[in-house]
Amino acid sequence: MAPPTDVAEQVVARIEAVNPELNAFTDFDRDKVLQDADELTAAQRRGEVRGPLHGLPYSIKDLTAVAGLPLTFGLEPLKDNIPERDAAVVTRLREAGGLFLGKTNTIESGYHCGSTDNHLFGPTRNPWRHGLIAGGSSGGAAAAVAAGLGQLAEGSDGAGSVRSPSSLCGIVGLKPSGGRIPQSILGVRYSSWVYHGPMTRTVTDNALMLDVLAGPDPSDPTSLPADTVDYVTEIAKDVRGWRIAYSPDLGFAQVDEEIADICRTAVSAFTELGANVTDASPAWDNPIEAMWNGLWVPGIGSGHDLLDWDEQRGHVDDNLIELMHELEQLSALDVARADVFRGGMWDTFAGFMTDYDLLVTPTLASAAFPITQFTPDRLIGRPLRDQVLGWVLTFPFNMMTTPAISVPAGFTADGRPVGLQITGHQHADAAVLRAAANFERARPWAHLRPTMQPA
Repeated sequence: MAPPTDVAEQVVARIEAVNPELNAFTDFDRDKVLQDADELTAAQRRGEVRGPLHGLPYSIKDLTAVAGLPLTFGLEPLKDNIPERDAAVVTRLREAGGLFLGKTNTIESGYHCGSTDNHLFGPTRNPWRHGLIAGGSSGGAAAAVAAGLGQLAEGSDGAGSVRSPSSLCGIVGLKPSGGRIPQSILGVRYSSWVYHGPMTRTVTDNALMLDVLAGPDPSDPTSLPADTVDYVTEIAKDVRGWRIAYSPDLGFAQVDEEIADICRTAVSAFTELGANVTDASPAWDNPIEAMWNGLWVPGIGSGHDLLDWDEQRGHVDDNLIELMHELEQLSALDVARADVFRGGMWDTFAGFMTDYDLLVTPTLASAAFPITQFTPDRLIGRPLRDQVLGWVLTFPFNMMTTPAISVPAGFTADGRPVGLQITGHQHADAAVLRAAANFERARPWAHLRPTMQPA
């Protein structure tokens, strides 16, 4: 095991060289990182290993509380918000011996999956093409991992905010089952659609992070009881004989033809691995309106409803202000109807999955597009809910609370990463990771590194 100080010096040098252009980190203290690394090195020399992450560098997204550091949500009005306590995920990563590097950039309040940009810190750039989006809202985390600024990152996912930037930056991003990792991102404590998720270069690193982060905590009354699963051990098993449904569009999405072709080729790896792959989609109606009215607008809006949003014009994204005004127009009946729709989605999905072990789809309908755009070209001019959710195939699985992971599936002809999404049964996190690891062995990607070229 390399001394943590040696690892830290390399990562610090990389951050100092790359981050000014990439803008993945918003809070980074070089001296503190090196001091912490020295302490971990001294412990290692005494024969003390503090946990499975001893000396491994990790970052925390700026929607998650780290005691004593700004928790801004990417919002200018919250630039001086300093939490007194760590979130449970932060405590667990530290107690496992991880080396904290700093906080990563996010879209304002985490409200969409496109460009990670805000008035406080500016845009995070895609390390494969600096003029393109890194995805959101965990774009800083994804860009950091892809660019070699630490191999472990914490992200959070309310509609695809771990999986979307992972797809766009060519890394691995897991949205675990609801309750698997205790979360306290939003003020409410009974949220069933927002998740912390590991973001890593490899599936093994992802499984290692989940081993550390999983388990109940008093901060989250919905957190699942502890189980005996060792995720790193589980991913070594094969998927021979598994039944896999492949859906190119979930029956309602409009997917770019090149993306569809790349993912269709990628999913053939499971046939090579001995699984049985069938084209099939759940018989869902388009769930965008239900997600928007039932979860997204109430959830995002309730987090910061004390702000006078019209006074924030020029300091906060106009689209976020529009979303907040949509919250004011929602009725209890709108929310209730969306909740009933969500229940019907679950019934349909549960019935569909009786025939399958996994459902595999493209992660997104588009590869990365220019930072100057809010949405892919084909959605420009559409209503806000379509612009936020209409190009992602991730959000239905926030409505389902089932585990879903994005893994690198390939590249477009002009070199933009494309992700493949693998989802499974409720609480089947081990199966999803196992499938991802098998796919990685069949179609390896960790040796591919961005060259940081301009668009």
